[in-house]
Amino acid sequence: MLNDRKKYLLIISIVGPGLITVNAGNDAGGIATYSTVGATYGFKMLWGLLLITFSLAVIQEMNARMAVVTGKGLSDLIRENFGIKFSVFAMLTLFIANFGVCVGDFAGVAASLELFGISKFISVPIIAIMVWLLITKGTYSIAEKVFLSFTLVFFTYIITCFKVRPDWPVVLKALVTPTLEFDRAFILTFIGMIGTTITPYMQFYLQSSVVEKGIKLEEYKYEKLDVYLGAIWGDLVSFFIIVCTAITLHQANIHINSAEEAASALKPLAGNYASVLFAFGLLGASILAVTIIPLSTTYAICESFGFERGVNHSLNEAPAFYGIFTFMVFFSAVLTLIPNISLVHIMLITQQIAGILSPVILIFMVLLINRKEVMGNFVNSRTQNLVIWITVLFIITLSILLVVLPFLNM
Repeated sequence: MLNDRKKYLLIISIVGPGLITVNAGNDAGGIATYSTVGATYGFKMLWGLLLITFSLAVIQEMNARMAVVTGKGLSDLIRENFGIKFSVFAMLTLFIANFGVCVGDFAGVAASLELFGISKFISVPIIAIMVWLLITKGTYSIAEKVFLSFTLVFFTYIITCFKVRPDWPVVLKALVTPTLEFDRAFILTFIGMIGTTITPYMQFYLQSSVVEKGIKLEEYKYEKLDVYLGAIWGDLVSFFIIVCTAITLHQANIHINSAEEAASALKPLAGNYASVLFAFGLLGASILAVTIIPLSTTYAICESFGFERGVNHSLNEAPAFYGIFTFMVFFSAVLTLIPNISLVHIMLITQQIAGILSPVILIFMVLLINRKEVMGNFVNSRTQNLVIWITVLFIITLSILLVVLPFLNM
């Protein structure tokens, strides 16, 4: 009995990085993207989400395995194995993808609380200060507990979905029936869905957080469980958002451009309760993301250039780490406060950019994890390599189609 209790406590102490990482991907831009998918295309992209879930699970497991085996973050490994030029390229890719996403998430904070009558000029500065204090004055253990508590808000989307009563046999049929339209808008939205599910920041944050947590090789089976459950849970939330908006907004022929529009549009169709739940989920998701995304960027850049890093360090011990984090949080917040700025397209476009840039990071990962001198006997299996290369080639093919389709239409 005592051994079972110790085992249970060990699992609880290890679980966290995988669940937090994937749920942070369901941020304001992610919710806006999934809402657009459901409202515009109904159930047509559900099959893609199912396939992406398998890819995400394999990719996240690779990340965690590299962290446990090497004890190093992804940025460290890229610099050591590919040199400073490739490292700078990877960091630039990450920063471009993440900064826009961070602005979009502060827009999500503002939009969700405006639905409750709170001005963005009040909500955004308060949330920015709270996030900054959590990271600069807290420890990793405290921060992780706060992050995990925010993952509970995603239950609101599941409750909302069941409240609108979808036809489940129709939904399940769409889940296993591939549909691909050779239309620029469809492909761009599909890439956006991939970009918010498999994002560049996820790979850096997960690996860094596993390293900081100090998970040992003999404990890795529990971390593997964490990343697999995280991938399933994160995409299950995405599934319910798509189904919810498909059964309400798509059937009513209402097109939306943001998550807050989805929350407002749900009110007359599914009732005030569903609308409030959706808005509350948007708030929690946005707060989680405006913490995780700047943090993942900071970890990656500091690792890449050898700066002291980690939430357990003080401001004096890691000035570059906290300096980059502070810049991203407050500059993103300030941009959100510019009067009359349109943040709707930022939220959607940044997810699409993240999707297009994802193969860059994934290629670095698959090359690293197959190096015996890096991973020893823990290199990828053939099946894992097949999954990740198919994912990379699929995203690249869709990106090429975006460029080619206008000329074909001409």
